[in-house]
Amino acid sequence: MLQASVTPVGPYSLRVSARRHEVRTPLPGGGEGVAWQLRDRSVVLRAPDEQGLELLRFMLALRPEDDTAGFVRRFRRDPLLGRAVGAFPGLRPLRLPTVAQAVLRAFCGQLIEAKEARRLERRIIRRCGEATPTRAALAALAPAELRRLGLAQSRSTCLVRVCRGLDLERLRELPPDAVERRLLREPGLGPWSLGTIGLEGLGCYRWPLTRDLSFVKLLSAREGRWVEPEETDALFEPYEEWAGLASVYLLRAWSAGLVPGADADRARAVRVASRRAA
Repeated sequence: MLQASVTPVGPYSLRVSARRHEVRTPLPGGGEGVAWQLRDRSVVLRAPDEQGLELLRFMLALRPEDDTAGFVRRFRRDPLLGRAVGAFPGLRPLRLPTVAQAVLRAFCGQLIEAKEARRLERRIIRRCGEATPTRAALAALAPAELRRLGLAQSRSTCLVRVCRGLDLERLRELPPDAVERRLLREPGLGPWSLGTIGLEGLGCYRWPLTRDLSFVKLLSAREGRWVEPEETDALFEPYEEWAGLASVYLLRAWSAGLVPGADADRARAVRVASRRAA
């Protein structure tokens, strides 16, 4: 095992970002990456080789280009996000080892609860026979097989088509505009999926997790009426190139009760009232 120490540029907390003190993750090709943060802010990385260490830097958002100081400075007094930015200044979204796994996560997470989506993702990964699913392993699965594992028929077909037709790992090398155009040409991928792939597969802070059910609840609580998923797009317009990171902070704020004028109880009340009025 090789070991390296990285001092993050800008605010960074592994505990806040990963929700645990130590990260252990399988790496493509076998082996495990391990990371923990010391009191001096440095993060210790262990991996089987240099390629594994470099991948860990990407996965844990430790590269200089992953710095979020500009976001924190700009939005620490934001009326919607300010409380969360103050509470979690070291929060950064962590990434998956392959773009292929992020694409799988995007398809699994559409229109179902997060816990069930992760269970479905794990079932498919086990069927691939790899701790870290590759494009080739996913492309080798038949849509009917994915359907038996629990993925809806239309999404099964779309996932296989995307994995067979796109060089997914190369997306990390393309400009964001080109990635957005290419992914949104796929019928099974929309704005939420783009946000998932961008944040967890490409390490891009640009695209938000818009239309997530949590944001529907949040905006409904603030508006006093049940909103449509596409209405949540407006939440992220003020954040421009930071919109993806803003959505991660807003999810954390929602779960921690830090969103002004919105909470889960009010969202439930609005939902009940909308159903009675229907």
